[in-house]
Amino acid sequence: MTAGAGEPLNRFETAYQGEAPWDIGRPQPVVERLAAEGLLSGDVLDVGCGTGENALFLARAGARVLGVDFVVAAIERARDKARARGVAAAFEVRDALRLSDLGRTFDAVLDCGLFHTFEDRERPAYVDGLRAVLRVGGAVHVVCFSEEETSEGGPRRVSQAEIRAAFADGFLVEWVRPARMSTRVHPDGARVWLARAVRGSRP
Repeated sequence: MTAGAGEPLNRFETAYQGEAPWDIGRPQPVVERLAAEGLLSGDVLDVGCGTGENALFLARAGARVLGVDFVVAAIERARDKARARGVAAAFEVRDALRLSDLGRTFDAVLDCGLFHTFEDRERPAYVDGLRAVLRVGGAVHVVCFSEEETSEGGPRRVSQAEIRAAFADGFLVEWVRPARMSTRVHPDGARVWLARAVRGSRP
């Protein structure tokens, strides 16, 4: 659950030297629920995958998963986990603002804790990349900090309106729902938005 080019790389490299607040050592409950609803199956891209817990969970559930992150240390740890657990998930060091460089498409994309790291000017490039890697009818599922989360510190808060605006071109936003994301510093889970946006036929 780490950023693309929108955040200083050394900040996240430093975080992974210890216990990053977002790296909880298990899949996010919200991701488990999405999988149980059949919304994260087939070919799945986990963008901003961190050390891979969500991707590994989805792979064990039968999805064909590629996890990408721009932090080398995170990807190395994800690969180590996959080998140790015997899970067939792939992980690559990639820039989330250049997803079209992957040269492949997916049935679904998971963004759990990445969208809120981007600056306003970077969001169009990110969404363009998502559109490029999603098959028509495929969906991106976004979990991002909500403006209703009032605790100090942490990532930028995002409004429901901002999510809908970001995906207004080439996507149908089917829903934006309140949810919780587990972290090491939010005992009851941080308040987040869970959004589903389906790619339309526009190239």
